[in-house]
Amino acid sequence: MNALARILKEQVTSFPLILRLAAYETKSKYQMNYLGVLWQFLNPLIQMLAYWFVFGMGIKKSGGMATGVGEVPFIIWMLAGLIPWFFISPTILDGSNSIYKRINMVAKMNFPISSLPSVAIVANMFSYFVMMVAYIIVLLASGIYPSMQWLEYIYYLICMIVFMFAFSLFNSTISVLVRDYQFLLQSITRLLFFLLPVFWDIATQLGDKHPVLLTLVKLNPLFYIIDGFRNSFLGGSWFFEDAAYMLYFWSITLLLLTVGSVLHMKFRDRFVDFL
Repeated sequence: MNALARILKEQVTSFPLILRLAAYETKSKYQMNYLGVLWQFLNPLIQMLAYWFVFGMGIKKSGGMATGVGEVPFIIWMLAGLIPWFFISPTILDGSNSIYKRINMVAKMNFPISSLPSVAIVANMFSYFVMMVAYIIVLLASGIYPSMQWLEYIYYLICMIVFMFAFSLFNSTISVLVRDYQFLLQSITRLLFFLLPVFWDIATQLGDKHPVLLTLVKLNPLFYIIDGFRNSFLGGSWFFEDAAYMLYFWSITLLLLTVGSVLHMKFRDRFVDFL
């Protein structure tokens, strides 16, 4: 627990520097483009428009797919899971590579290495919040107005940030020790897109026919997060109604954070030796 307490303390004390490094990384990523940082906001909006055109207009007109999930249009339902996935997917890869990529830059600085995964998370949060603002506008335009359950979004946002930090801290340490792990993680991330309720209603399609398979799929903590975002905006159960699932999520997250903290503290003085 000493390792965990030290890791959490480092995140708090270095938070202002984390924000500055995340902003610098965002600017440097687009500095060679004419529109610069504006692409940080245009990219997610273009992706949302592309999915709206294909699934909200094209497939709806062709009749090749169900046009709604319950009383919610399919495109509205899908975007509720797709937007957090647009944040989760790059954060998994950026976070896992954060220490390996920047260790030489911060090795001589008075900056805790454990904060590098946080830099990757904050950098990806910029575009994520742009997509969320756009999604709320879409909801309002579609006649879906705020309710008390929208407040639940704050809880799931905290869940997502805490889990992504725990996962990134663990992955970033393993990626330095075993470089093949990064390639394995890329493949798993692509597979996760189809094993999560991002693109299809897993609970409905598996619930009656394959309840055991549905239970196995729900063991993935990311399922809890994405399904929770959708429940927050489109109606569903409150997070405290399924106390067992909530306890499971936080148990896995705390375990991952503890193991990641112990591994990080054990090897971080030798990270440079593995490069």
